[in-house]
Amino acid sequence: MPKAYITDIDGTLTDNNRRLSLSAVAEIRRLIDCEIPVVLASGNTVCFLDGLSHMIGTKGAIIAENGGVYRNGYLEEKYIVGNKNLCMEAYKKIIDELKPKGEELRLFSAEYRFSDIAFSRDISVETARDIIKNTGVEAVDTGFAIHLHTPNISKGAAFEKLARLMGLKTADFLCTGDSVNDVEMLKLSGISVTPANGSTEAKSVACCITEKPFGEGVADALKKYF
Repeated sequence: MPKAYITDIDGTLTDNNRRLSLSAVAEIRRLIDCEIPVVLASGNTVCFLDGLSHMIGTKGAIIAENGGVYRNGYLEEKYIVGNKNLCMEAYKKIIDELKPKGEELRLFSAEYRFSDIAFSRDISVETARDIIKNTGVEAVDTGFAIHLHTPNISKGAAFEKLARLMGLKTADFLCTGDSVNDVEMLKLSGISVTPANGSTEAKSVACCITEKPFGEGVADALKKYF
């Protein structure tokens, strides 16, 4: 049986409307009650993850901003990697390119971010990459937002560092994730699970693809492996 559990949130524990699966939450709480460490990993902000972690009942181990921030508990040190200012400069370059064309983007929670910039998927990630090439900033489309971050930042890189802080190996974890930004986490974990709605990239590296989509599939996997 795995010693710990790490999971993406959007599209994994939630559906396309971002409604949290109560079945998945119930299974995660069962793990918590059995003293199995649980890590929430997301492209979202630390404050979002803190709220969700408290409501679910974890001890606050998180990976936020797609690996730009990680922490091993509510009162533990928060590790920040990356360069938010450089990402904001790249975002402004995208805006300057789009404004003459009458296109607009929406920033997501920029004031609460420490490492990256996230904005609405009103342009393709390929367009964003073309505009910001040679800026030292990369773009990734998570299916819910486009994120700009500096190189060598990923959920997988943060996962390796956080596992060491927890006194564990990444192979000790069961990981659930649905998107391209979850691929490195899935590859590093001992057991990797992608719900039926998962991306082609996630499914290609997962040990198990659930029959059900979203959190209902995750709940079934947690029952099976824990």
